[in-house]
Amino acid sequence: MKTFAQAVTSNKAATRAAARVLTLTVLAGALSACSMFSSKETPKPLNLGPNPGKIAVHQAWSVKLGSEVPLAMPALVQGNTVTVVTKDGSVTTLDGNSGSQLGKFSAGEPLTTGVGSDGQRTAVVTRSNQLMVFAEGKQLWKQGLAAAVYTPPLVAGGRVFVMAADRSLTAFDANTGRELWSEEGPSNEPLVLRQPGVLMAVGNTLVVGVSGRLAGVDPDSGSVRWMAPLAAPRGTNDVERLVDLVGPASRVGATVCARAFQASVGCVDASNANVRWTQNSKGSDGIGGDEQSVFGAESNGTVQAWRRTDGERLWTVDKLQYRKLTAPLVLGRSVVLADDLGTVHMLSREDGSALTRLETDKAGVATAPVVAANTMVVVSRSGTVYGFKPD
Repeated sequence: MKTFAQAVTSNKAATRAAARVLTLTVLAGALSACSMFSSKETPKPLNLGPNPGKIAVHQAWSVKLGSEVPLAMPALVQGNTVTVVTKDGSVTTLDGNSGSQLGKFSAGEPLTTGVGSDGQRTAVVTRSNQLMVFAEGKQLWKQGLAAAVYTPPLVAGGRVFVMAADRSLTAFDANTGRELWSEEGPSNEPLVLRQPGVLMAVGNTLVVGVSGRLAGVDPDSGSVRWMAPLAAPRGTNDVERLVDLVGPASRVGATVCARAFQASVGCVDASNANVRWTQNSKGSDGIGGDEQSVFGAESNGTVQAWRRTDGERLWTVDKLQYRKLTAPLVLGRSVVLADDLGTVHMLSREDGSALTRLETDKAGVATAPVVAANTMVVVSRSGTVYGFKPD
């Protein structure tokens, strides 16, 4: 069975690029901005007109965390709680129903990832490449890593799995921090994204996004069970050839759908590695979905829906163009996206028509909305967390 690196990299390509892979990083926002705006003047967001107000939603609570929230750090939902990280390295857990603080600890320095947790142990990675694991607010252990990490660690099965920016994958014992195995990533791509990738468990398989592919990895050894391509590098320079998979992905049963950066959206059956479909899509953030559909936003703010079974395009909405949108949340009959102006847009899941709009603050929304305890939770870059509930 192939190792992680062997499955995705030819020896010739690895030799040619190994010296370069860790020297360059790319901010996704900068790349998406380049793709959106080719002229000197930035197009202004469209006037949305009056709020349609077709569904009744109210702000139930708001909480100030005391520090700003960095971009691309997903909030973690477990049961009725939501956990958020801030720029000062603090990790705060809130009750989704009331917004009350249930727990808080600090890593002591800024973080580069959101939180991973199995409900007992919580893992984060710091700016100095320290993997830290906490239990009940106290540090259990920490391990130095060889590369930066932007994807939240996965804590599952008594292990902590870490996918680094160099596309390496490492497993640690969740209780002791002992390294169990480590697999190098492919070395033929010099650029990496400073945003979360895809790392999840599907049954007894780790599903990992690497170089435009979803990989099924044995969690006990790190060996690759299967590879499923969603995009292939194209173009004449390293930026154009960057097709890393970006989170969040959408999982329903064994089907995992994901976005390849500025290239495509597609779905894979993780039980047999069958690529169900791919469609061209120029987006830079992850996707959302349900049993019937997959939803995502293009870099120019166009929102699209595809049928989950075969990828047929169901609808396209361009009224949110020129807004920097988060990944979508599917909530009841709506698809929810938030933007860099602080507005939360609730669209119809059926046709993309506007249902209602909600306002946070002008700092803009930091990450995709989530739902906990029948409450939609929205995190502002300012460090204020908002809870919205249906009337």
